[in-house]
Amino acid sequence: MKNVPKSIPRPLVRTNQWVIVLSVLLTWVTKMEWFLLIPLLSGLFGLLFGFNPVMRVAKWFLKKDPSHYIPEDHEQQQFNQLIAVSCLALGFIGYLVGWNWMGYIFTIIVALAAFIAILGFCIGCFILFQWKQFQYRRENIHKKQGIR
Repeated sequence: MKNVPKSIPRPLVRTNQWVIVLSVLLTWVTKMEWFLLIPLLSGLFGLLFGFNPVMRVAKWFLKKDPSHYIPEDHEQQQFNQLIAVSCLALGFIGYLVGWNWMGYIFTIIVALAAFIAILGFCIGCFILFQWKQFQYRRENIHKKQGIR
Protein backbone atom coordinates (compact mmCIF):
# COMPACT_ATOMS: atom_id res chain seq x y z
CA MET A 1 0.00 0.00 0.00
CA LYS A 2 1.26 3.45 -0.92
CA ASN A 3 2.14 5.85 1.89
CA VAL A 4 -0.59 8.54 1.75
CA PRO A 5 0.13 11.86 3.48
CA LYS A 6 -2.25 12.83 6.28
CA SER A 7 -4.89 15.29 5.11
CA ILE A 8 -8.02 17.16 6.20
CA PRO A 9 -11.09 17.49 3.95
CA ARG A 10 -11.38 21.04 2.60
CA PRO A 11 -14.95 21.64 3.94
CA LEU A 12 -13.65 21.12 7.49
CA VAL A 13 -10.82 23.60 6.93
CA ARG A 14 -13.27 26.12 5.42
CA THR A 15 -15.62 25.73 8.38
CA ASN A 16 -12.75 26.43 10.75
CA GLN A 17 -11.82 29.54 8.73
CA TRP A 18 -15.41 30.81 8.76
CA VAL A 19 -15.61 30.28 12.54
CA ILE A 20 -12.51 32.45 12.93
CA VAL A 21 -13.91 35.22 10.71
CA LEU A 22 -17.36 35.18 12.33
CA SER A 23 -15.96 35.08 15.88
CA VAL A 24 -13.77 38.10 15.19
CA LEU A 25 -16.73 39.97 13.65
CA LEU A 26 -18.93 39.10 16.65
CA THR A 27 -16.19 40.32 18.96
CA TRP A 28 -15.98 43.66 17.14
CA VAL A 29 -19.76 44.15 16.93
CA THR A 30 -20.62 43.13 20.49
CA LYS A 31 -17.38 44.35 22.15
CA MET A 32 -17.31 40.95 23.88
CA GLU A 33 -13.87 39.39 23.46
CA TRP A 34 -15.16 36.04 24.75
CA PHE A 35 -16.28 35.11 21.23
CA LEU A 36 -12.58 34.73 20.37
CA LEU A 37 -12.40 31.77 22.75
CA ILE A 38 -14.41 29.61 20.31
CA PRO A 39 -11.75 29.44 17.57
CA LEU A 40 -8.90 29.97 20.05
CA LEU A 41 -9.73 26.98 22.25
CA SER A 42 -10.76 24.81 19.30
CA GLY A 43 -7.47 25.56 17.56
CA LEU A 44 -5.49 24.99 20.73
CA PHE A 45 -7.17 21.62 21.28
CA GLY A 46 -6.40 20.73 17.67
CA LEU A 47 -2.73 21.60 18.06
CA LEU A 48 -2.23 19.97 21.45
CA PHE A 49 -4.53 16.95 21.29
CA GLY A 50 -5.35 16.47 17.60
CA PHE A 51 -9.02 17.17 18.35
CA ASN A 52 -10.55 20.36 16.94
CA PRO A 53 -14.17 20.60 18.19
CA VAL A 54 -15.21 22.92 15.33
CA MET A 55 -13.97 20.46 12.72
CA ARG A 56 -15.42 17.50 14.62
CA VAL A 57 -18.89 19.05 14.60
CA ALA A 58 -18.53 20.06 10.94
CA LYS A 59 -17.58 16.48 10.08
CA TRP A 60 -21.11 15.38 11.06
CA PHE A 61 -22.46 17.48 8.17
CA LEU A 62 -20.26 16.05 5.42
CA LYS A 63 -22.47 14.46 2.77
CA LYS A 64 -19.71 12.19 1.40
CA ASP A 65 -16.90 10.15 2.86
CA PRO A 66 -14.08 12.52 3.95
CA SER A 67 -11.72 10.95 1.40
CA HIS A 68 -13.98 12.18 -1.44
CA TYR A 69 -13.27 15.86 -0.72
CA ILE A 70 -10.29 17.91 -1.84
CA PRO A 71 -7.58 17.19 0.75
CA GLU A 72 -5.70 19.88 2.63
CA ASP A 73 -2.25 18.94 3.90
CA HIS A 74 -2.30 18.23 7.64
CA GLU A 75 1.19 19.63 8.29
CA GLN A 76 0.32 22.84 6.45
CA GLN A 77 -2.95 23.19 8.34
CA GLN A 78 -1.16 22.69 11.66
CA PHE A 79 1.21 25.52 10.73
CA ASN A 80 -1.73 27.74 9.75
CA GLN A 81 -3.53 26.84 12.98
CA LEU A 82 -0.44 27.78 15.00
CA ILE A 83 -0.46 31.23 13.38
CA ALA A 84 -4.22 31.61 13.93
CA VAL A 85 -4.05 30.52 17.58
CA SER A 86 -1.14 32.89 18.21
CA CYS A 87 -2.98 35.86 16.70
CA LEU A 88 -6.24 34.99 18.45
CA ALA A 89 -4.45 34.62 21.80
CA LEU A 90 -2.60 37.92 21.40
CA GLY A 91 -5.82 39.65 20.34
CA PHE A 92 -7.76 38.17 23.26
CA ILE A 93 -5.04 39.20 25.73
CA GLY A 94 -4.98 42.68 24.22
CA TYR A 95 -8.72 43.10 24.74
CA LEU A 96 -8.58 41.62 28.26
CA VAL A 97 -5.88 44.01 29.50
CA GLY A 98 -7.54 47.00 27.85
CA TRP A 99 -5.04 47.37 24.99
CA ASN A 100 -7.74 47.47 22.34
CA TRP A 101 -5.23 48.54 19.69
CA MET A 102 -3.42 45.21 20.23
CA GLY A 103 -6.70 43.31 20.14
CA TYR A 104 -7.70 44.96 16.88
CA ILE A 105 -4.31 44.48 15.21
CA PHE A 106 -4.12 40.73 15.88
CA THR A 107 -7.78 40.00 15.22
CA ILE A 108 -7.64 41.96 11.95
CA ILE A 109 -4.58 39.93 10.92
CA VAL A 110 -6.22 36.56 11.66
CA ALA A 111 -9.63 37.49 10.22
CA LEU A 112 -8.08 38.82 7.01
CA ALA A 113 -5.83 35.78 6.63
CA ALA A 114 -8.77 33.40 7.19
CA PHE A 115 -11.02 35.31 4.77
CA ILE A 116 -8.32 35.50 2.09
CA ALA A 117 -7.81 31.73 2.51
CA ILE A 118 -11.55 31.21 2.02
CA LEU A 119 -11.22 33.17 -1.22
CA GLY A 120 -8.44 30.85 -2.35
CA PHE A 121 -5.03 32.24 -1.36
CA CYS A 122 -3.45 30.80 1.78
CA ILE A 123 -1.08 33.31 3.36
CA GLY A 124 0.16 30.73 5.90
CA CYS A 125 0.91 28.31 3.05
CA PHE A 126 2.90 31.01 1.29
CA ILE A 127 4.87 31.80 4.46
CA LEU A 128 5.65 28.11 5.10
CA PHE A 129 6.70 27.59 1.47
CA GLN A 130 9.05 30.58 1.62
CA TRP A 131 10.50 29.34 4.92
CA LYS A 132 11.15 25.87 3.49
CA GLN A 133 12.75 27.42 0.39
CA PHE A 134 15.01 29.50 2.63
CA GLN A 135 16.02 26.42 4.62
CA TYR A 136 16.69 24.44 1.44
CA ARG A 137 18.86 27.19 -0.06
CA ARG A 138 20.75 27.65 3.20
CA GLU A 139 21.44 23.90 3.46
CA ASN A 140 22.67 23.74 -0.13
CA ILE A 141 24.93 26.76 0.27
CA HIS A 142 26.43 25.20 3.40
CA LYS A 143 26.91 21.86 1.61
CA LYS A 144 28.67 23.57 -1.28
CA GLN A 145 30.92 25.46 1.12
CA GLY A 146 31.55 22.41 3.29
CA ILE A 147 29.88 24.03 6.34
CA ARG A 148 27.62 22.03 8.63
